[in-house]
Amino acid sequence: MASPALSTFKKIALVGFSTTAAFVMLMASSAFAADATVNQDVEERVSLKVTIDRAKVIRIAKTADTIIIGNPAIVDATIQDGKTIVLTGRAFGVTNLIVLDQDGEPIVDELIVVEGPKHKTVRIYRQAQRETMACDPVCEPTLTLGDNQTSFESISSQMSTRNNAANSK
Repeated sequence: MASPALSTFKKIALVGFSTTAAFVMLMASSAFAADATVNQDVEERVSLKVTIDRAKVIRIAKTADTIIIGNPAIVDATIQDGKTIVLTGRAFGVTNLIVLDQDGEPIVDELIVVEGPKHKTVRIYRQAQRETMACDPVCEPTLTLGDNQTSFESISSQMSTRNNAANSK
């Protein structure tokens, strides 16, 4: 089953822009459309999606001997037992997973997309700066790659302080 296509593009209103600004926006949207075609092709071939900072369990039919991750900075994989693999999203991106059996024969050869959390999160944009909030039932700041540096470092520092205090008792 193919994944649904990427969301459709919205028309950009150029009202009130100078001719140069309109041209720049038109060129940027054209480049984005070309990139989206490539991304749509990748999206249609994806069979594994992992959310960043979350684990996903996959089970395979044969016993795994070797796991190969194209880019271990994007996703991490561990073998729990011969037929259970745990994937953990580390950074946004696309990579691949190859699992080989004892004889070196491929059992799995799949594309993996690591994406950001979508469930009960809100992204706040202030010009080019982004901040992410986890909202369940109230909104609280959450540590998310791609957020502005000030927010990210502040949350990271608070989490480290809290974790150190919990470990010292």
